[in-house]
Amino acid sequence: MALLARPLESVQNYVDFFTAQPLPVLKRTVRDLAVLREDMETVSGKRVAAVVLGDPLMTMKLLTYLQTHRRQAQNHDITTIDRAIMMMGLEPFFRLFGDLPTVEDTLAGHPQALIGVLKVIGRARRAAHYARDWAVVRHDLDVDEITVAALLVEATEIVCWVFAPTLTERVYAMQRADRTLRSTAAQTAVFGTTARDIQQALVRAWKLPELLIELMDDSKVDHPRVRNVLLATDFARHVAHGWDDAALPDDLAAIENLIRISREQLLHRLGAPPDAQARFLGTDDQG
Repeated sequence: MALLARPLESVQNYVDFFTAQPLPVLKRTVRDLAVLREDMETVSGKRVAAVVLGDPLMTMKLLTYLQTHRRQAQNHDITTIDRAIMMMGLEPFFRLFGDLPTVEDTLAGHPQALIGVLKVIGRARRAAHYARDWAVVRHDLDVDEITVAALLVEATEIVCWVFAPTLTERVYAMQRADRTLRSTAAQTAVFGTTARDIQQALVRAWKLPELLIELMDDSKVDHPRVRNVLLATDFARHVAHGWDDAALPDDLAAIENLIRISREQLLHRLGAPPDAQARFLGTDDQG
C-alpha cells in the first residue's frame, strides 16, 4: 500500500491517489467480524451493523461498495448500515469483507500517525453517539442516517492520517507550535489545500449517497439535520481538548437551541464532570 510523502499539485490528484488505495479498517473490526462469521447461521444483521458502525473506515468501505455495485432496479440510495447489510445479505457480506488490510499494519512504521488516526476515529465515534442522541430528542425522521453522517464527517482527516502520515504529522506539529494557527491554514501550508476541499471531492469520488453528502455539508448548516451532525462533530472535537475548551460555551448554547432542553439537562446527557457542570451552570462559587 502506497503512502504519500510529498504534497500533490491539486485536489483531484489527492482524490485520485486516495481512491486508488484499498481502504484499511481497524484490526479490531477484522477480529470482531471473524468471530461473527463463525456464527453466521444465527448472527443477526444488527450485530454485524454494530461492528461496522464502530469503524468509520469500514462504514465508508461498505457504503462505497454498495453505491458502486448498485443494481439497475435499485432506485434509491442506501444510507444506513442496517439497510446496507440487509440489502447484501450476510453470506455475501462476509465473503466480500473477509480479508481486509488493517490500519495498524499500514501504519506499522508510523507509530505517531497510528496514535493520531485512532484519536480521530475515537472522536468520530463520539460525534456519532452525540448526534444520534440529539436526533432521538429531536424526533428525527431517521436517526440512523444522522449517526452515519456524523461518523463520516472527518473521513478525509482519517484518510490523510492513513495514507499521508508524514504530511499529517507536520500539520499537527505546526498547530502545536502555534496554538493560534487555524487548521485550514496549517493544512494549506502542508498539503496545498484543505481537508474540506479534499473531502468535498472525495465523497463524490467514493459515490457516497447524496443524502449523506448533504448532511455533512457545512454550507447547509441552517437545516436542523445538518446542524445536528455538524454540532456533534464540533462538540466532540472541542471537548476532546478538555471541558475548559474556549469553544464549549458557544457549542452548548447552539446544542440547547437545537434540541430545546435546559442547560442542566444537556450537561447531564453529555456526561459533563461535576466541576464543568458547576462552571457552566454558574454555581461554581457556591459553597
